[in-house]
Amino acid sequence: MRVGFHVSIYGGVDKSVDRALGLGCNTFQIFTRNPRGWKVKALSDKEATAFAKKVNSSDLKPVFAHMPYLSNLASPRGDVYSKSVEALKVDLRRCGKLEIPFLVTHLGSHLGSGKQAGFERIARAIDGAFSVENKDVMLLLENTAGTKNSMGGSFEDIKQIIDYLEHPKKVGVCFDTSHAFSAGYDLRTESAANETVRKFDEVIGFEKLKLVHLNDSVGGLGSRIDRHEHIGLGKIRERGFRSILRSKLGQLPLILETPKDPRRSDTQNLSKVKEIANPIPDR
Repeated sequence: MRVGFHVSIYGGVDKSVDRALGLGCNTFQIFTRNPRGWKVKALSDKEATAFAKKVNSSDLKPVFAHMPYLSNLASPRGDVYSKSVEALKVDLRRCGKLEIPFLVTHLGSHLGSGKQAGFERIARAIDGAFSVENKDVMLLLENTAGTKNSMGGSFEDIKQIIDYLEHPKKVGVCFDTSHAFSAGYDLRTESAANETVRKFDEVIGFEKLKLVHLNDSVGGLGSRIDRHEHIGLGKIRERGFRSILRSKLGQLPLILETPKDPRRSDTQNLSKVKEIANPIPDR
């Protein structure tokens, strides 16, 4: 089982490798730069080499990067859209330099302009980025919780975006369990989890799925509430995660993005996942 966390790059991007190893991860995810601003500090050859050397000398694989929070590839606002497209190009370039094979992106919000316009903007942004940037990096489209005006709340929405692309083979999917549950995809029992996987395979194709963001949900099934919870403490509960891990989703790399609060540490969440995946038999 490949399981890890989104970890900080504070102090240098290579420090994220040390943090991931310290937590007991065998895969991990990072932002390659400040996720809360548009300005980007150049990535030096020395930084990139140090990062790649640490990753290649460890059992941390695969590595994932995530697009910054400000990006909105579906935005009808010209300035935000152009900055978001440029951010995508920059992040693809940085992933290539760091030898990171996957970049995850949120699909953004159409801000009331309609899904169709949002689909077209997203596809245009992705095609534009791949026409000039690193084609060795796969972009992963992350499903959303289905909040108002958000893009990608259903498998059909994601499939429509992929169908619009000139470079569909360079795009895969990241499945967030919290988002999916809040959008109405049940995961609480083995039959429900397997049915959700079946629907994904039918609409998009399971081969497109490269990563699972393993998070519990504060909101209930179909609530459209985008709030992550510690593993087993939310509405999916431990039985749901046992079902998820026993399904085909459990065969994929798993990245936790659980809350940072006193109730449970990252290492305790990781231990909980391993406990659920490999329960100690009754004596």
